[in-house]
Amino acid sequence: MRLVIASPKIKGFFNLLQLCLAAGMLFSTAVPARAADGEGTLPLTFDTRERLSRPDLSAVMRVRILTTVDFPPFNFADQTGRLAGFNVDLAREICAELQIEAKCQIQVLPFDELEKALESGAGEAVMAGIAVTPERRKRFAFSRPYLGVPARFARNLGAKIDGDTAAALAGKPVGVVGGTAHELMLKAFFPKVTAIPFDSYDAMLEALKTGKVDAVFSDGLRLPFWVAGEAAAKCCALFDGPYVSEKFLGEGLSVLLRKGDPTLVAAFDQALGMLSRNGRLQDIYLRYFPNGLY
Repeated sequence: MRLVIASPKIKGFFNLLQLCLAAGMLFSTAVPARAADGEGTLPLTFDTRERLSRPDLSAVMRVRILTTVDFPPFNFADQTGRLAGFNVDLAREICAELQIEAKCQIQVLPFDELEKALESGAGEAVMAGIAVTPERRKRFAFSRPYLGVPARFARNLGAKIDGDTAAALAGKPVGVVGGTAHELMLKAFFPKVTAIPFDSYDAMLEALKTGKVDAVFSDGLRLPFWVAGEAAAKCCALFDGPYVSEKFLGEGLSVLLRKGDPTLVAAFDQALGMLSRNGRLQDIYLRYFPNGLY
């Protein structure tokens, strides 16, 4: 399998991503409705009794899987510049499961070029955390989801919060980016908190750091990096959670494919199903999330 870095603009991300990765992410294991059977367990998105047949891929000349390096720990460049991450390792396992390793390539592009590249035929699949939306379903096909995306609270360590669950935030000012799914989810799941909307993610985090709000509710993938990073200056910590909701946060991570290629869609579904059942998906998950997202 070959790695192709398709744009020199990508190189500028490397140092930042290495710092983010070094920060280390720790996740707790509580959700409103339990998504896992135990600590560190990846919730299965496939019925373990279902057996999907493997399509004939002998006529497929190549499978170019497009990704980025700006979405750690899913896609990033390690200290040697080698592409790594949950999605990257999963892409390699999919190719191995389908026995098409010689035909597989992983190519790196800026995030905002991925959809256009797929539509133009410059790739066969995208694994970069592109959200499943009704508009995208009109243009593309998606594999079955292989990982749900959670939301998290973070609290200011100087705030007086009596308790270690979200119930202790009742009546407390909790920041959230206004007009987002996280704002809607916060108000729906936690109506007793005092939701304080902010115009931007950075403004919300600054308010948390300076104590203008006691806690924030936001993206469970990005928030832990900030809490562990230099910008937070040890002001804050993750609090309770994580929380998942398909209604508010979408279906989770899926492989994006061309709509007119049902054979490849079926092949990715079959491979993901098999990797889920044989434990390889769980192994990759624990490699990048040793404490679990759930």
